[in-house]
Amino acid sequence: MSRVVFSPAPVSFLSLLALTAGCSGDSSPAPPNVVFIFADDLGYADLSSYGSRTIATPNLDRMASEGARFTQFYVASSVCTPSRASLLTGRYPIRMPIDPRGVFFPDSTGGLPLSEVTIAEVLRERGYVTALVGKWHLGHLPELLPMQQGFDSFYGLPYSNDMDEPHYPGQPAPVHPCNSLFPDCRPGAPLMENEQIVEMPVLQESLTRRYTERAIDVMRSAVAQDRPFFLYYANNFPHTPLYASDAFRGTSADGLYGDVVEELDWSVGEILGEIEALGIDEETLVVFTSDNGPWLLWATDAPVPQGGLDGGSAEPLRDGKSTSFEGGLRVPLIARWPGRIPAGRTVEAPAVMTDWLPTLAAFAGASLPSGVEIDGKDIGPVLEGRGDRDPPEGFRHLIYRSDNSGLAGYREGRWKLKLAVAGGESVYSRYDHGDLLFDLEADPGEQNDLAASLPEKLAEMKRHMTALAAEVEVANR
Repeated sequence: MSRVVFSPAPVSFLSLLALTAGCSGDSSPAPPNVVFIFADDLGYADLSSYGSRTIATPNLDRMASEGARFTQFYVASSVCTPSRASLLTGRYPIRMPIDPRGVFFPDSTGGLPLSEVTIAEVLRERGYVTALVGKWHLGHLPELLPMQQGFDSFYGLPYSNDMDEPHYPGQPAPVHPCNSLFPDCRPGAPLMENEQIVEMPVLQESLTRRYTERAIDVMRSAVAQDRPFFLYYANNFPHTPLYASDAFRGTSADGLYGDVVEELDWSVGEILGEIEALGIDEETLVVFTSDNGPWLLWATDAPVPQGGLDGGSAEPLRDGKSTSFEGGLRVPLIARWPGRIPAGRTVEAPAVMTDWLPTLAAFAGASLPSGVEIDGKDIGPVLEGRGDRDPPEGFRHLIYRSDNSGLAGYREGRWKLKLAVAGGESVYSRYDHGDLLFDLEADPGEQNDLAASLPEKLAEMKRHMTALAAEVEVANR
């Protein structure tokens, strides 16, 4: 892929901001470019820097060696829609209306409310070019698409890659005689550019390559305009069904799943290379993470299009997507920003997806949204190695069910409470259990339930969870 290097203007937009800040007595650095790369259903152990022995991810490994790698980074929900809503708004998913099925579908009429303020809206106020390349999954109707939520452009799928063509109110529902996850039926998901469908069904074998090209175009265009950019690159993979290009199919030691992840790693490498070619390496924060843990339903001999074993791994964590065990909620997080994030750092302190809105706002010198409660915290000091996210009493975080119907548990410091389950957490996790208590510092795999042996600690965790949840509910009225 050829690259074009643009010569910098005599006085850039970022330089003007810095000069203006200097004249006013504010020595804050200029706002950075941000590339936020979001994988779909990637497991905690699916990168070689996180323990994979069969998937080669040299570009992400390079990111980790040149930046910070988090070992306790949590999503706000273990399924797609609420996790993405929380990333973009900095708020618990319970604060927002989500389809009762847990995620939005092609026949859903709802989406992320326009009253919510997204990262894109916050950064656009600071002069950023804002672009989404990839998966949205926060409403497919015209009034709910990314262009209405602060993004200047959108190129991608309105929802998951296993879903079919959209259903619009007042029109007949599409008829699909087969299950889109089986070999004889290609999913009918549409590829969109801004508000128009440009391909349906989308040809998924070339999707990662096309996403990469579009992401590079966004960066080049912003540099040509001499403006900072926020590129939200939300690849649809490795969510099933899996598709890899000819250049990657059959090349991994971990089957088609590994092929797909290795092509995603290639994509990251292309983006890092373009950032360097554009001369903006030290002005650009690059973040890589996943929306939730691996979809273990497909890590078996299930009859999926490519023959099974199409799910990832969260080892040594327990379980995966759609559950509130660590394997569903704890994901890889790598952040790279030369000159600002010290190289080769491993961050063991917990952080959450909701932290990114206040963090990016602080880096950009932007104000937080007014009139709404932001649940995340600025983790800039953690990234830069100059401070902590939490007070001495420790990390406190509410855990909600994947269908957004209520509480599933609570994390406080080293302790985790997982509330009793009757009837299964989801259609993918049907077993039941009573209240569980884990010491995650000693037992990250959640194999040793301490609820019976530490009843006072269990009761204390429930009290603290209830009190914090009440604060959220009151603020949400």
